[in-house]
Amino acid sequence: MRIGHITLANRLFAAPMAGVTDRPFRMLCKQLGAGYAVSEMVTSRKDLWNSLKTSRRADHRGETSPIAVQIAGTDAPMMAEAAAYNVDRGAQIIDINMGCPAKKVCSKWAGSALMQDEPLATAIVEAVVAACAPRNVPVTLKMRTGWCDSERNAVRLARMAEAAGISMVTVHGRTREQGYGGAAEYETIAAVKAAVSIPVVANGDIDSPRKARAVFAATGADAIMIGRAAQGRPWIFAEIAHFLATGEELAPPRTAQARAWLVQHLHAHYTLYGEGAGVRSARKHIGWAVRALPGGEAFRAEMNLIDDCAAQLRAVETFFDRLADTHPRLPVTSRAANDDVLARKA
Repeated sequence: MRIGHITLANRLFAAPMAGVTDRPFRMLCKQLGAGYAVSEMVTSRKDLWNSLKTSRRADHRGETSPIAVQIAGTDAPMMAEAAAYNVDRGAQIIDINMGCPAKKVCSKWAGSALMQDEPLATAIVEAVVAACAPRNVPVTLKMRTGWCDSERNAVRLARMAEAAGISMVTVHGRTREQGYGGAAEYETIAAVKAAVSIPVVANGDIDSPRKARAVFAATGADAIMIGRAAQGRPWIFAEIAHFLATGEELAPPRTAQARAWLVQHLHAHYTLYGEGAGVRSARKHIGWAVRALPGGEAFRAEMNLIDDCAAQLRAVETFFDRLADTHPRLPVTSRAANDDVLARKA
């Protein structure tokens, strides 16, 4: 699997998710089997580049290659400048966001709102590719099937993107109008794959090894991208890789191993965000990790009252140590339950 001249470890990707796929989370997903992980979207507004939020998102210290940064905006020259800015800070791949359905993004005509304005979408793609090509940095595009059910223009935009020099296209199997509601459909992704020769990535509702295999079969996609199902369950990439290779499902992780991964993640998280922001922003990751586990709901409520990183970490360690006494491995039932929880998140 290649993006331009860059060879990836496999064809299982971690999706960009605002407020989730920061450097610690991306590194954990790569460690647990993701061949590629894309950053949270970085604004193209130059006046915000020095903000704390953007500076954290542009921090790639210690991250394994390839480093992929997603940029968002509505002005072609600004997007080109943002691409160059992030390449100067270590980005090896630039991804253009035309898939975010959030109202605060689409209200500014960014994200998936760009799919309504094909001339502007084309101008942005051409400008970003022109900025990155001399630096030998591939550009990718993430989009949805269309703006609404009657306007599914992903095939047309994919053809435009390929002609403009885009190296890979990712398609989420929903329209912007759907948000994250309903079920993803894969016929449009299959049509995109048939229409272009560049790699196509399928995204949306891939929450198990069997679903991953089914989506590969239904779309013919070159890779799959997993978002919400990796929240609290980053080892899903290893599960899928094992199943695709052997046809057999891995046993759930040992509870002690899941504890070690979460503790490792929290240490990295606190280092990036500091004490105050770290303890608060870690709550969602801990909540995703424990919510479907025995006693997880009660622990989550208690943990959300803790305002100290060290105390939060001790509470997590104690919870998993107690759980390991009765459940040496994570319960199998936690998978389906967690997927149902995650379907309503982010």
